[in-house]
Amino acid sequence: MTRTRRDILKGAAAAGGGALFAPAAFGQAQFPSRTVRIVVPFPAGATTDLLARLIAHRLSESMGQSFVVENVGGGGGSIGADQVAKAAPDGHTLLFHNITFSTTTSSLLFAKRARHDFDDFVPVSVGAYVPLLLLANNSVPAKDLKEFVAHAKTASTPLFYGSTGPGSILHLMGEVLKRDAGIKMDHVPYRGAAPLVTDLIAGRVQFGGDQLSSSLERVRSGQMKAMAVATKSVALPNVPTVRELGFPNLELQGWNGFLAPKGTPEPVIARLQQEIAAAVKHPDVQKRMTDVGAEPSGSTQAEMRDMLRRQVAQIRPVVEELKLLVE
Repeated sequence: MTRTRRDILKGAAAAGGGALFAPAAFGQAQFPSRTVRIVVPFPAGATTDLLARLIAHRLSESMGQSFVVENVGGGGGSIGADQVAKAAPDGHTLLFHNITFSTTTSSLLFAKRARHDFDDFVPVSVGAYVPLLLLANNSVPAKDLKEFVAHAKTASTPLFYGSTGPGSILHLMGEVLKRDAGIKMDHVPYRGAAPLVTDLIAGRVQFGGDQLSSSLERVRSGQMKAMAVATKSVALPNVPTVRELGFPNLELQGWNGFLAPKGTPEPVIARLQQEIAAAVKHPDVQKRMTDVGAEPSGSTQAEMRDMLRRQVAQIRPVVEELKLLVE
């Protein structure tokens, strides 16, 4: 019996089970054949959005089709991710996410409310590694995270910390800091880093965080204070790391990268990875990334898969211990 194209694609999707840790195996004759939609699961204006648009511009030029970024915020990044998980697995809908992918998905799975699992996605490539930055309002009498903890232990008024949403990486880091340092802070969730940083500068919350790239100039200009970086940063060499300040459980590698729906044909994934790697090696793109403290990557699919494996293994037990839930 002759198999239809639909039968073949259905077979490809079925073969893609466990896709985060095993690539799909079927091909596609022509790609891209129309506009490619890149879903950024956060509001416009922060690091993930900035990097997505930078790479999308180069991909549009190199691949002969438009790569269009769409911001779908909410749910700590889970709403946009869910749209991509349910999209047609043909490479024309991609997710550009960050480290919050590991925390939010773990939180939803723990609460048995997940609309998607890690295996509903195929890793494509890390676009850039970006350190996570812990920040404080200028009114806080502390020059680093250790002094912030000392202040929190004696503060006469409640302290508030902001995150990019319940179950997000900044929610996890805030709760781990509270646990390890023995301090009290109330959590204020936002729909993304841009509104969080706005309120942090205004003093509506005293503590928070961001990917370094979108807050670097605000720190340099004195609008807010850097308390620590999660991993060493060339852009802020004088800001100590969380490990140096005695908080090793906050050491997490920030990343921004592409994922595709499970069942996306392997030749499509391979083509995307190759083009993304070329895009981030372009001199203009590299300069813009390094100017904002991002480290261009263009990793292989296997490298991204291994990184995610390690990160999920680190984060998921903490999510379950702290009962970190997405509201």
